[in-house]
Amino acid sequence: MAVPKRKTSPSRRGMRRSHHALPTEAHNECSNCGELKRPHHICSACGHYDGREVVAAGKALKGAVRI
Repeated sequence: MAVPKRKTSPSRRGMRRSHHALPTEAHNECSNCGELKRPHHICSACGHYDGREVVAAGKALKGAVRI
């Protein structure tokens, strides 16, 4: 079984973990109302997706069908 011969230094450990940071969430501007929304998701402000109204504005988007 492989066992490390020396203790990994904090610097080396940090360099190994340099790519483990969480990326920032992407946001796009809604083409209908201009609010920020997640890409490929229904706009929570106006209910539009891909240029058409999927959910009536003002209704809860919890039960909305994903496209």
